[in-house]
Amino acid sequence: MYCSKCGGQVEEGVAFCPACGLPASSVVPASGGAVAGASSWAAEPAPAGNYPVTPVAAAPIAYGVPRVHYAGFWLRVVAYMVDGIVTGLGFLLLFIPFAIMTGLAAVVGGIHPGEDPKDISALLGGTFFLGLFALILLGMVGAWLYHAKMESSRWQATVGKKILNLRVTDLNGAPVSFKRATGRHFAKIITGLIPLGIGFALAGLTERRQALHDMIASCLVLRDS
Repeated sequence: MYCSKCGGQVEEGVAFCPACGLPASSVVPASGGAVAGASSWAAEPAPAGNYPVTPVAAAPIAYGVPRVHYAGFWLRVVAYMVDGIVTGLGFLLLFIPFAIMTGLAAVVGGIHPGEDPKDISALLGGTFFLGLFALILLGMVGAWLYHAKMESSRWQATVGKKILNLRVTDLNGAPVSFKRATGRHFAKIITGLIPLGIGFALAGLTERRQALHDMIASCLVLRDS
């Protein structure tokens, strides 16, 4: 099949033209049929006798072009806040058993104002700090798996995005793989290095509403109407 806008070839099962981004529902079949919008003439068989035959114009074929809805900046901010609550609760569920098992709760309760920080460090011990480092590392891995697994799942979205009817796709509108979702997640580190949050603000300024990490991972965030 061929794109009716740019003439590029479009494979079956692809949601967008890879050349111009037009939705695939507007493509023209590759068979020798008439191009959409063009009128064709079909002569009817001549009746018995020598009567004049009037050609009949065939009705033009209309192809519907559905509108693609890109997720705006503020919708993505709300989804990010919801996901922050979800991951925060998950981290808290891990931290409470950690604090109980390491005796952190009892130690913190015994700290008095003005106490020497060196004494506090000695009281906590090296095992505590090693465990705390392991807990932070576990939280980072958990955040990665949460975003990458959810966005590459059947939902194509995290909990926050799912609530707002958002989903993550590649540039052709197809679901993303776990590898691509992982790349998108860690590309947010680069986005966060841009001053004043400009890397994230691009989601409200670019044509396809892509933040910097979306561009790096070649992803889109779409909104289902």
